[in-house]
Amino acid sequence: MTEHQQKEYKRVWKDEWLKTLCAFANAQGGTLVIGCDDHGNPVGLDRPGKLLEDIPNKARDVLGIMVDVNLGTDGETLAVCVEPYSTPISYKGEYFYRSGSTTQALKGAALDRFLMRKLGVHWDGVPVPGFSLEDLSEDALQHFRERAAESKRIPASDLALKNRPLLEKLKLLKDGYLKNAAILLFHADPEKAVTGAFVKIGYFRSETDLRFQDEVHGDLFTQVDRAMDFLLTKYTQALISYRGVQRVERFPVPEEALREALHNALVHREYTVPVPVQIRVYANKIRIWNPGHLPEDWTVENLVGPHASHPGNPDIANAFFRAGLIEAWGRGMEKIFEACTAAENPKPRIVTEPGGLWLEFPFAIEQASGGPNGGQMGGQIELTGRQNDLIGLIRADKRMSRKTLADQLGINQSAVQKLLEALKKKGVLKRIGGTRGHWEVVSQNGKQL
Repeated sequence: MTEHQQKEYKRVWKDEWLKTLCAFANAQGGTLVIGCDDHGNPVGLDRPGKLLEDIPNKARDVLGIMVDVNLGTDGETLAVCVEPYSTPISYKGEYFYRSGSTTQALKGAALDRFLMRKLGVHWDGVPVPGFSLEDLSEDALQHFRERAAESKRIPASDLALKNRPLLEKLKLLKDGYLKNAAILLFHADPEKAVTGAFVKIGYFRSETDLRFQDEVHGDLFTQVDRAMDFLLTKYTQALISYRGVQRVERFPVPEEALREALHNALVHREYTVPVPVQIRVYANKIRIWNPGHLPEDWTVENLVGPHASHPGNPDIANAFFRAGLIEAWGRGMEKIFEACTAAENPKPRIVTEPGGLWLEFPFAIEQASGGPNGGQMGGQIELTGRQNDLIGLIRADKRMSRKTLADQLGINQSAVQKLLEALKKKGVLKRIGGTRGHWEVVSQNGKQL
């Protein structure tokens, strides 16, 4: 028999095994078997009668819990059974938790998350002293009212209320204080209260070769809108094809899937971790990372399959739902996969790691050679990777000098001039204002994008 989340074997009793009992109590309960090797084979007990008396007393005095201690029928093993506790249990000031077959000390964000869960509190529902209603952005509140009116998920009479009663209806006040969720949703600069509460976007030629980047700050609704604007106008470009005379534009990742992924990242991320949501754009994929974790005992299979709604920040999720941005049925990942399937795009990949979660969108095969702001379907325009990089730099700063472009690309100015002339011939670039002017990125027919 192997050890698992609710079973552990020890040859002899040591007082340090109280950590294991603490971990069982903080998780799903479990049994510590004394007198066995690591495979559960009995090896015998020394003074079992004394252990029957000492272990319950030590669990009570050190951990403050009651345990059942039972002698095996063979008299060679002792089973210490621990029930799961609804309140947090500590061992000499430290908290331990059972994960798989290991006993782990909880620290940092993991400890905060554990304590709040045990106490029935969620982070975005914690009140924040030092902030008042006057600190909130009227523009953000009005923006929410407009979106909520369109979604019809909140009565019009509630939307007509003053700010305080509206926030009370949204359950964003506690004991007269604004909650963390209220600061993130409606403060013009939520980073005054929450470090790292922004979005960072970068275009990468490789994992170590960052070409340009942007940061998106502001309330969460603004972060969604501005990040999507960056992704759709600067970091990617729709590939163009024609059905008869109808022009068809197709982005490397379906806009619906990308927007849903961004909503999920901001709603579910762990704000106690002081780092931003990160979006990496490559020539053939987009990767979105957010600091966080899957719900307890969940796997990636749970996440991508049908499941009940389990928001990491329920107050933020409620506001996003009322604004019509998300559903409340746990279908976020299903919608992302459905949008990619409908667009005949590859399925996204989900990768979990100790500090967060990656969602990766591979581009369709015919789009893989198109970097930011370049590449069109139907054989109309084909661009090299370096040409795409140059276009991306010009879109980021159209008045960038040839020397700066050369430095950014790692080539000489003569090579930059050749790239510029080649793109001009393709109809991708146009010189505005003569030799003292600047370059503009245009479409194939010369119309400015």
